Amino acid sequence: MLKIIPLGGLGEIGLNMMVFEYDDTIVIIDSGLMFPEDYMLGVDYVIPDMDYIRKNRDKVAGIILTHAHEDHVGALPYLLKEVNIPVYATEFTLGMLRRKLEEHDLLAVTYLKKIKPGGKLRIPPFEFEFIRVNHSVVDGVGIAIKTPVGCIVHTGDFKLSDTVVPGMMTDIATFERLGEEGVLALLSDSTNVEKEGRTISADVLGQTLRKIISNKTGRVIVALFASNIARIQQVVNILKSGRRKIVFNGRSIEWSVKIAIELNLLHIPEGMEIDVEQIDQYPADEVLIMTTGSQGEPMSALTRMSAGMHKHIKIEKGDTVVLSSKFIPGNEKAIAKIINDLFRKGADVIYEKISEIHVSGHAFQEELKEMINLTMPDYFIPIHGEYRHLYHHAQLAEEVGIPADHVLLAENGQVIEFDENGGRIRGSIATNRILVDGKGIGDVGRLVLKERRLLSEEGLVVVTMALDEETGFIVYGPEITSKGFVFEHETGHIVEDAKCVILEIVEEISLFEPKDRIEMLRKRLHRDLREYFSFTMKRKPVILPFIIEI
Repeated sequence: MLKIIPLGGLGEIGLNMMVFEYDDTIVIIDSGLMFPEDYMLGVDYVIPDMDYIRKNRDKVAGIILTHAHEDHVGALPYLLKEVNIPVYATEFTLGMLRRKLEEHDLLAVTYLKKIKPGGKLRIPPFEFEFIRVNHSVVDGVGIAIKTPVGCIVHTGDFKLSDTVVPGMMTDIATFERLGEEGVLALLSDSTNVEKEGRTISADVLGQTLRKIISNKTGRVIVALFASNIARIQQVVNILKSGRRKIVFNGRSIEWSVKIAIELNLLHIPEGMEIDVEQIDQYPADEVLIMTTGSQGEPMSALTRMSAGMHKHIKIEKGDTVVLSSKFIPGNEKAIAKIINDLFRKGADVIYEKISEIHVSGHAFQEELKEMINLTMPDYFIPIHGEYRHLYHHAQLAEEVGIPADHVLLAENGQVIEFDENGGRIRGSIATNRILVDGKGIGDVGRLVLKERRLLSEEGLVVVTMALDEETGFIVYGPEITSKGFVFEHETGHIVEDAKCVILEIVEEISLFEPKDRIEMLRKRLHRDLREYFSFTMKRKPVILPFIIEI
C-alpha cells in the first residue's frame, strides 16, 4: 500500500511538506516554513510538525526539493537535525541551500545530490522522474513518482505561461506523455485557483517595467524576492538599451545573483554592474538598484532605506521605488509601513495594487485545467493552499471531468492510501504547527502566545513585598510597578487603592499556617487585583506577585 501524508501545505500558504511511504521506505517532498500570523507575537517563523518523521526515522531514505523558495526549503535545517538523510535538488536550489545549511552548521555533514530536469532517481521501490516547470524561481521541477501501485504526478509550484529565462518553460510534452502512459493521481498546486484565465505574460510585465525605468529621471529602486532570477534578467535586458548601471544590494540577492551567473542562468553585460559604494559617482538617472525587502522584512535593505538607516543608500525626492512582488498574506502591515515611510521621504512608490508590476509564479484556472487534461489522472488531489483553495481546485477538477469520488480533498495529517483497489482518505496522524522563536523550537505554544497577547493588550502589574516568616506581617512593601498598564503619576490614587486591596488580603492570610501562606497569598492577589483593575479601569492586566519571607 502506498501512503501519501501531507505534514504541511494543505490548509495554509507555505509549510509545504509531504511524505510518500511504501512498506519500509519513506521519501519526503519539500520541507518548507511559513511566516508567522498576526497572533503569533514574537515568533520568527513556523515549521511543520516532524513527529511522524522522528518516529519513523529508520524508514526515511531521502528528501527531494522542488525549488528554492522558503515555503519549500526553509524548514530543511530542522528536518536534518532530526534525520541525517540525502538531499536531492537542482543546481540553483542546491546553491541557495548551501548558505542556509552553512548558517546552521550542517553543510559539512549533509549529503547533497544534484538532480536535473529530465533526469531520473531510483530509491526502491520508488523511481522519480523530474520535469521542468516554470515558476517565479528558476530551476524548479515537478515530479513523476513511479510506485508499485501506479504513477503519481506532483506538479510542484508551476505555471504554463512564458519566461524570459531560456530553457525554463514548463515541459508540457512530458506531462502529456505521462498522461498517455497512465497517471494514477495528480497532486496539483492550488495557490491561484481563485484567479480566472491565465497568468499574464512576462512581456506585459516587461512593458510596464520598461515604461517606468525609461520615464523616470531619478534613481529607480526595484525590490523583489532575491530568488526571482527571471525578473532580474528582465530588468537587465531593459537596461541594455539605456545608460543606467545596476546595483545589487542585500545579502540574499547578492548571493542568488552570484549563483545564477555561475550556473549561466543570468547574463549581465560587462560594465553594467557597479558596487553600492559607487552609486554617488553617477547621476541619479543612470542608477538602478535591485534590492530585497518587498515583504517588509525587518532587517532587509529596503526596510533600512525607508527608515533612513541604510549605510550607503538614502531615499531622496525623485527616487522611484518599485515593489515587484505580491503581498504575502500576513505581511500587509509591514509592507504598508514601508510604503508610507518611502512616500514621506519623497519617493514615488509603485506596487501591485496600482500597477501590473508583478507576474505570479502560480497557475491560474485555465492553466490548472490544462494540467489536468494533459495528465488525465484517475484521481485528483489538490495541494498547496488554504482550505478554500483546495476546495475550489477540487470543484475545478470535477468540472474538467474527474469523478467526484476520485477527487480526494485532504488536509494536513490525513493519510491518503492507494492500492490495487484504488485510492481513499483513511485515518490521520497528529500534526501541528511548530513555532520557532530565536533559538527556541516548539517551546512557544498556545499558553505562551496567550500570555504575550495579554501583555500586549492589557499590560503587566508587578507586586513586590516581604513578609515576616513567623507573624506574616509585611516588613517591606507592598511596592507596585506597572508596565504597559497605567501611568502612575497620572492615576496615583488607583495604585494607592490597589495597595489597600493588598493590605486587606495580607491581613486575612496572615492568620493561616506559614506553610500555606505564600501560595494562598499569590492566588488571592492574582484574583482580587484583576477584579479591582477590571472594576476601576475596565482592564485585566497580568498580575505578577513577588513575595518572600524573611
